Amino acid sequence: MILDIKQKPLRYLLAATSLLLLGLGLAPLIAGNFHLGVAVPMVLGAGGLWLAWQWQAVRRWRAAAPWRRWLWRAGWSALAAWTASVVGLWMMIAGMGFEPQATPRVAAMVVLGSGTQDGHPRAPLALRLDTAAELAAAQPDAIVAVSGGVDFGEKESEGIIMARYLAANHGLRQSAVVVEEVSTSTELNLALTRPLLEQRGVDLNQPIAVVTSDFHLWRALRIAKRQGYVQPVGVGAPTPLIIRFNVWLREYFAVASSWALGEW
Repeated sequence: MILDIKQKPLRYLLAATSLLLLGLGLAPLIAGNFHLGVAVPMVLGAGGLWLAWQWQAVRRWRAAAPWRRWLWRAGWSALAAWTASVVGLWMMIAGMGFEPQATPRVAAMVVLGSGTQDGHPRAPLALRLDTAAELAAAQPDAIVAVSGGVDFGEKESEGIIMARYLAANHGLRQSAVVVEEVSTSTELNLALTRPLLEQRGVDLNQPIAVVTSDFHLWRALRIAKRQGYVQPVGVGAPTPLIIRFNVWLREYFAVASSWALGEW
C-alpha cells in the first residue's frame, strides 16, 4: 500500500508530461504541418498516456521476470540518454547568428528555402525573407540570392515565390534578386546557388551571409563550409512560437541525417 502511494506521483507526472507532449504534436498538426518533429512527441505522448493508464498491469508484467526488469531499466535509460542528446544539441545551437543590423559586411546573402503553400511562403520562410530584407536594407550593395525548388503540390519554385515576396513586401526588385529554382535540401540550396553568385562576380572567399531560421544555422554553416564558402556568416531568423519545439526537434534528426550522409 505504501509502495502504491509512492508510485502515484510518478504516474501523475508521467500522465501530465505525456499530455503536454501530445499537445505539442497536435498543435502544428492541426495547422497542417507533419514531420518527425511532430510525430515523435505525439508517439511519446500517446505511449506515456497508455503507460500511465496501464501502470499496475505493467508493474505486474515487470515483476514477473528479471529480464523484464532489466528491459524496463534499459528502456528508460535509453530515453534519458536520447533526451540529454537533444537538449545538448539545442544548447549548442541556441543563440547562433547575427541580427541583421549587427551583421559584418558581406558581399552577398543566400536565403535558404523552408516551404511554401498556395504560392506564398509559409511562416518560417516569410520570417527568413523578412530578416534578409532587413539585412539588404542595412547593406544595399550585397547581392541577394534566394534558393528553393518546387514544393509538393506547388506550381512555382520556392525561389520564384521568395523573390516575389521580397518585391511585394519589401520593395526589392524581383529582377535584381538571384534566383535558384531546383534545390530540395540545404546542401543543394548552397551548392546550386554557388555558381549563380560566381556569375555575378561574388568570390566565395568573400564573406557571404547565410540567412535561415535560428535553429538551422549551425547545420547550414557547416554545410556551407563544406561547399566551399570560405567565410559564411550566419544570420538567424526567429521561429514562430507555435512550431518552435517541433522544428527544433526535427532539426535534431536533420543533423543526424546530415552527419550520416556526409554533408558536413
